[in-house]
Amino acid sequence: MNYRLPLVLAFLISFSGLWAQKDIVAQIEKEATENSQLEVLAHELVDVIGPRLVGTPQMAQAHQWAVATFNRWGIQANNEAWGTWRGWERGISHIDLVEPRVVSLHGRQLAWSPSTSAKGVVAQAIPFPLVQDSVAFADWLKQIKGKLVCISMPQPTGRPDYNWKEFATEESFELMKSQRDAANKAWNENLTRTGYDRRTINTALEQAGAAGLIQSQWSSAFGANKVFSANTKKIPVIDLSLEDYGMVYRMAENGDKPVLKIVAQSKELGKVPTFNTVATIPGTELPDEYVVLSAHFDSWDGGTGATDNGTGTITMMEAARILKKVYPNPKRTIIIGLWGSEEQGLNGSRAFVEDHPEVVNGLQVLFNQDNGTGRVVQISGQGFLHAYSYLGRWLAEVPQDVKKHIETTFPGTPGGGGSDYASFVAAGAPAFSLSSLNWSYFNYTWHTNLDTYDKIVFDDVRNNAILTAVLAYMASEDPEKTSREKADLGKDPRTGKERTWPTTRAPNRNGGE
Repeated sequence: MNYRLPLVLAFLISFSGLWAQKDIVAQIEKEATENSQLEVLAHELVDVIGPRLVGTPQMAQAHQWAVATFNRWGIQANNEAWGTWRGWERGISHIDLVEPRVVSLHGRQLAWSPSTSAKGVVAQAIPFPLVQDSVAFADWLKQIKGKLVCISMPQPTGRPDYNWKEFATEESFELMKSQRDAANKAWNENLTRTGYDRRTINTALEQAGAAGLIQSQWSSAFGANKVFSANTKKIPVIDLSLEDYGMVYRMAENGDKPVLKIVAQSKELGKVPTFNTVATIPGTELPDEYVVLSAHFDSWDGGTGATDNGTGTITMMEAARILKKVYPNPKRTIIIGLWGSEEQGLNGSRAFVEDHPEVVNGLQVLFNQDNGTGRVVQISGQGFLHAYSYLGRWLAEVPQDVKKHIETTFPGTPGGGGSDYASFVAAGAPAFSLSSLNWSYFNYTWHTNLDTYDKIVFDDVRNNAILTAVLAYMASEDPEKTSREKADLGKDPRTGKERTWPTTRAPNRNGGE
């Protein structure tokens, strides 16, 4: 009997498997490099559809586009309803200074801002008052009927700190920072004396008869403002650029009586359904175990949602397209989840976790990408004790040029929020954030008016699509099921208390009230 024959066969089978594995990885890299669809996807999503605020027709259009795109690639997809939201559609915003001179201003209405008429609102802008106490503020409120109230602190400089650091003297830079800190402190203390805070002040001003509210939420970068939501019922809330807001505020403070004309139209659409787009490549051997590619689909609407989170969305879609082409019959089921209403509290992914316990229970792994256009440079083990083992095995097969910038942290600590992977981590399922290089994300594009197509760095996004596709392939083929054993989280150095695993939270399924 030839005892060597079984050993030879085993070696040949093992070698054949390794060769096939490397061939798939090479095909993934080749397809991503030579036939990339990223620019097309970004244009269709970011330029043509535009921002994807929950409850808007653009959000609904994006869901329909995603399903049609997946279907065109031969991937099953559908839109899963999980709740309702206040329906709203942004219209024209046009803001002009009409006295003491005429000039069009740079600004826009906030999300869910009440509409003006087609003729708009023409009114004098007044500064926020300096008051001694809530009684004095109540007296001042009696004077604001029919006025536009400026509700943000005017910034002392429109130059970001890095610009000051490069060009100013050290003494000048330090003086500016100390003056700015003092102004911020004084503004916040004055607001406290009114008896209101940032969440309640708009309501008080509206109830007192203000014609509208003007703000400027600067993002500490040239030309960038954070643009969130209005919380008024009948009057418009406008965000002006730092430059124009500062000019209007100075005019108001110096008795120049600036008058603005604001046309800010929008439509209330009643309650509308909210969705997650869920695409599936069925598994052939372990169909009840799942590899999930995750990205939130919604955005704020000051810009077009390019890096938050258009880039995460097209990364996952491109990875799915590549896998369908080069790995059409995965061992485990591959799901692509494009979640709705992440920006209002991870609502879409939390709903999915509630509605699909079979996926949570059968989850092999989830990869989420959210924080901007940069190449992935950090992966944390999210508190899973053995994450280093399986993530390490899979990363070992990623091309060196793709993974060379990545640092890993094991076991890490579980994310309690921030993006949709946290919805799954809270349920004890292995979910990981593919964290990106900064590219000035938090100042220039995160929730700002500058989050647009031109900020996308496609070489980095292509890198991330390759990384995601290879990790998904390796996770699908892994002969072992991933461990969910949790590490001892130890004490929080800031509080001295024992860290605890985050708990699952219910989604808001009836939002926008």
